[in-house]
Amino acid sequence: MTAEQSAGFRKAFVVALLCALVISSSTFVYYAAIRPQQPKGTTTSTMSSLEGTISSLKASIAALQARLAALNGSSSSQTTQSSGLNAQQIYANSAPSVVTVQGDQTTTTNTIFGPQTAITSVLGSGFTVSYQNSAYVVTNYHVVAGDANLTVTFPDGNAYPARVVGSDPYSDLAVLAVSTAPASEFAPLHVVSSQGLSVGQQVYAIGNPYGLSGSMTPGIVSQLGRTIQDPVSGNFSVAGVIQFSAPINPGNSGGPLLDTNGRVIGITTATVSSSQGIGFAIPSSTILRDLPSLVSAGTYSAYSYLGITTVDMNLQFALASHTNVTYGLLIQGVVPGGPAAKAGLRAGTATVAIDGTQYLLGGDIIVSVNGTKVINQDAFSTYLVQNTIAGQTVNLGVIRSGTSINVAVVLGARPLA
Repeated sequence: MTAEQSAGFRKAFVVALLCALVISSSTFVYYAAIRPQQPKGTTTSTMSSLEGTISSLKASIAALQARLAALNGSSSSQTTQSSGLNAQQIYANSAPSVVTVQGDQTTTTNTIFGPQTAITSVLGSGFTVSYQNSAYVVTNYHVVAGDANLTVTFPDGNAYPARVVGSDPYSDLAVLAVSTAPASEFAPLHVVSSQGLSVGQQVYAIGNPYGLSGSMTPGIVSQLGRTIQDPVSGNFSVAGVIQFSAPINPGNSGGPLLDTNGRVIGITTATVSSSQGIGFAIPSSTILRDLPSLVSAGTYSAYSYLGITTVDMNLQFALASHTNVTYGLLIQGVVPGGPAAKAGLRAGTATVAIDGTQYLLGGDIIVSVNGTKVINQDAFSTYLVQNTIAGQTVNLGVIRSGTSINVAVVLGARPLA
């Protein structure tokens, strides 16, 4: 029985019971009114008994009416999250875990006077976690990449030197150790899987925008499975990203994204340039996946690799290619010797200009992976990151010259960023 059927059955049962009680109550009142006249000595006690029964029935009816109202309110929202904590409770519980991460980055600029070196202070956020009975700070890789004099400042103002234990540029994650800080400084947050997130869910971001430490901003999950470009990830996009509406700014990067129970469901990582109120977060499932490897090996190296460049299909490409397929990925290039090339995937050969940009048509169109429909690059990249590792075989549904075929590909290991 589904949740909806179960809820409907409960509602029907409550309604039937309510009707029965109403009829019983009416019957008691009716017979109380028409009953034969009793001897004078028994009238008072009998009436009191009837009044007590009627009162009890009314109380039962009221309780059932309340239950019916609750069922009406809950039956249509079986999958919505619980109300959890209020914003004040979430902040009070979580803020002690959010730290400020600072470091110095050296940049070199070529000028007419020759190369000029400058030292720039970098500021970001982070939060404390516990792994195998040890405390660490999780932050963004781009906050600490290339930093010298790395420090972590706790909410009480105490600052300590820090070092990078492990990093993953492809997911913009880094784990720091603050070995000289006493255990009392750490208030680890609870990191849970982000697999159950849904669009519209309330979230909260805590960080240090522009150095304003411990700032909290509310929002909702705007969309899931986004891909973003990050300079630290090389030519690869960061996939499976959470888009949310809480406004974040420079300095927020590395802070936690929390659900209404104050649990970490992501790590804020970027804003879109010139946008208003759009933020992105690496999902917490990626943190949970990476953390053991980052602590033990200093990196995460199981990313799968296909070795293709693509463009999202749309109506214009479909018309130009004489196909009715308007979704999926049109292959533009295949890396020689890569997994896709070994599997026989084909790139386009006919150059056309669409909206002033050159594209290659005639290549394979990827429309599914392991039976899951591929709508666009976001969906494809997210699937590979969340469901595959290097060495795994995937089955791609491909449209080639108007014919549907299946291509098995043994995924390779992604080159180091």
